[in-house]
Amino acid sequence: MERAILWVLFFIGIVLLFFSLRKPPIKDWILIFLLNAYLSAFIGHIVVKEKMLKYPVRFLSEYFDESIVYEYLLFPVVCIYFYQTTYHSRYISIVFQCVLYTAGLTVIEVVLEKYTDLISYETWTWMHTFISTFIVMIVVRIAVDIINRLGKE
Repeated sequence: MERAILWVLFFIGIVLLFFSLRKPPIKDWILIFLLNAYLSAFIGHIVVKEKMLKYPVRFLSEYFDESIVYEYLLFPVVCIYFYQTTYHSRYISIVFQCVLYTAGLTVIEVVLEKYTDLISYETWTWMHTFISTFIVMIVVRIAVDIINRLGKE
């Protein structure tokens, strides 16, 4: 059952990625995707190595201890949509939307942790997920804004 869920999530991620890259500025979307994947993989690797959580069923399990579907595809794609929906927003709206996106991802993770073998919390909690997801999304949002401002100078 877990493998089927992984394949469905992978397919959803690919479809969402395709649709997220259909409108300009594509360079921003790719930059967001890559920055988010880098940060989430970096944090995910540390968390798994410290045995705070584990992924009993995952793609390429002989090569990766982390969830590559989430860290390299789903979370970066969600971050693209977050940036797109906050592209012209004010700071308070950006923070509010980030809380909403983060809450949605956290709820999905908690449900998957409770009812599947895709993720297993050891010392990790939903609050760790919420805080780390929020921080990564805000950091990526700020970094891309800074890069764009510097590029205009």
